[in-house]
Amino acid sequence: MDKKYKIGSIVIMKKQHPCGTNEWVVTRVGADIKIKCANCGRSIMLPRIEFNKKVKKIITY
Repeated sequence: MDKKYKIGSIVIMKKQHPCGTNEWVVTRVGADIKIKCANCGRSIMLPRIEFNKKVKKIITY
């Protein structure tokens, strides 16, 4: 299943971030996906395959 997201999309991940939220903003799209926590601003990069497994819902496209 191909998920539709782009830079600026808000996604909800399956696991919660230690700061208490599970909302993330997509900041880079490519072979790796870079996401930034909507609450504390921490950024992480995930391979696209791993990101697709961990994403629960895409709020904004």
